[in-house]
Amino acid sequence: MIQYIVWDVNPEIFHIGAWPVRWYGLLFALGFLIGVQVMTYLFTVEKKPRADLDPLLMTVVLSTILGARFGHFLFYEPAVFIHDPLKIITPPFAGLASHGGVLGIIIGLWLYSQRAASKATGQTFLWVVDRVCIPATLAGAFIRSGNLMNSEIFGKPTDVPWAFVFLRDHEFSQVPRHPTQLYESLSYLVVFAILLWCWKRYRKQLVPGTLLGISLIWVFGLRFVWEFFKENQVTFEDSMRLNMGQLLSVPAVVLGLFLLLRNVVRPTLLIPVALVIQSTSLCYRCGHTASLPNSNKYCQPSWSTNCDIPTATSQTFESEQALVVR
Repeated sequence: MIQYIVWDVNPEIFHIGAWPVRWYGLLFALGFLIGVQVMTYLFTVEKKPRADLDPLLMTVVLSTILGARFGHFLFYEPAVFIHDPLKIITPPFAGLASHGGVLGIIIGLWLYSQRAASKATGQTFLWVVDRVCIPATLAGAFIRSGNLMNSEIFGKPTDVPWAFVFLRDHEFSQVPRHPTQLYESLSYLVVFAILLWCWKRYRKQLVPGTLLGISLIWVFGLRFVWEFFKENQVTFEDSMRLNMGQLLSVPAVVLGLFLLLRNVVRPTLLIPVALVIQSTSLCYRCGHTASLPNSNKYCQPSWSTNCDIPTATSQTFESEQALVVR
């Protein structure tokens, strides 16, 4: 008989008066505290002023919480904005969406990069976000571990030997399930290691935005995969082919691909394609099709026999002459 892991952890560690200290909050805060140490190391190596770490930390903390909070209600409970908007900003602050948190961080870091002190020390938006995404993935691993301690955001029933039985959850049946919190947490740790290695090895060669692109592709690409193993978080997702987490992950992956591919496909590489398209185009007046330019006869522009408009060959010749004169 297969022995599954029975998970019956109390989400509350202890109480301070009537206020409970929970594992989730502790791990959430620990992710930020360790993240500060990582950023201190990055700033020290790259000779950036450590005095900027305090405003950077405040920016990331506030933008994460506000973005995750508003994102949860925007993506999962939009009716709250109309019927009970105060619920968004009042305790117990239940409900945080990671996609909203990422969007909040991006907005917050853009504002941080617009400071005079940031501009004076070369902390451009892409430079900052490339560095912040490294500890952010580590913080994501801690947060998913907090979800495990809360016995929430778990997976569908399974018979794999590492399945968990979440005894403290009463919303779903208490059967062996995929520990998707661990899947995500471990995958974020791997991404963190990859990003830190890339920064250490190639930081002087990397084009700004590269580390952000890598993190978006891997974090949300893996998130898209893990969602297939999860139980839906809200009832309206039951009728969807892809759940909300997957739909929100697609734009993030696309943005990551754009950030990486823009460094490979440069505008100058498209010039030969444009010349071919232009040289084989139809004359808009008579329908004459110009032939491809002959490199040995640029000095003899060809003309359409049906109209007095020069074809692309002569236009190419004239443009090159103008470039030489300049």
